[in-house]
Amino acid sequence: MYRCQWAGNNEKMQRYHDTVWGVPEYDEQRLFRKLVLDMNQAGLSWQTILNKMENFDLAYEQFEIEKVANFDEAKIEALMQDAGIIRNRRKIEAAINNAQKIVEMHAKGLSFADYLWGFTDYQIIDNHPITASDIPTKTALSDQIAKDLKKRGFKFVGSTTIYAFLQAVGIVNDHEKNCFRYTELVKKETL
Repeated sequence: MYRCQWAGNNEKMQRYHDTVWGVPEYDEQRLFRKLVLDMNQAGLSWQTILNKMENFDLAYEQFEIEKVANFDEAKIEALMQDAGIIRNRRKIEAAINNAQKIVEMHAKGLSFADYLWGFTDYQIIDNHPITASDIPTKTALSDQIAKDLKKRGFKFVGSTTIYAFLQAVGIVNDHEKNCFRYTELVKKETL
């Protein structure tokens, strides 16, 4: 059974690849979780984030958007002392800020899921990569979404981070064409 090259031989990476990465996500809380995790990955390996994922879930209150939006300075200081997560003040503050921006979207009647999927008219972008070298680190779509998110006041949402996020939440299918998940996800798209 062939997997995308990046999944390697690590069990956690393979499990993530096989069950999460590239699966279309529409749940607000799960989308927010993936955004925060991808923001935290910036400058680090995905393996580092996977190893800390359970700690992130606890530290960020299971990524309940309204709870994170209300984190105060005392909570920030507690997170800065939590060795189980990435202790980067800018990333922590960005997660809180971005939760607040999603709450603002909700107050205006716009879901984060509809906002994101609206950029592709709810269609999955299938890049048909043959090998890992065919997969870009950013695209015109990620540039557009990153620019719009920044305009809305989101932080730590550069184009490369957003592209990784779009891959993770299934808006972009970048499974290599020979990967068993590529075929499974394409079949789901056509059902």
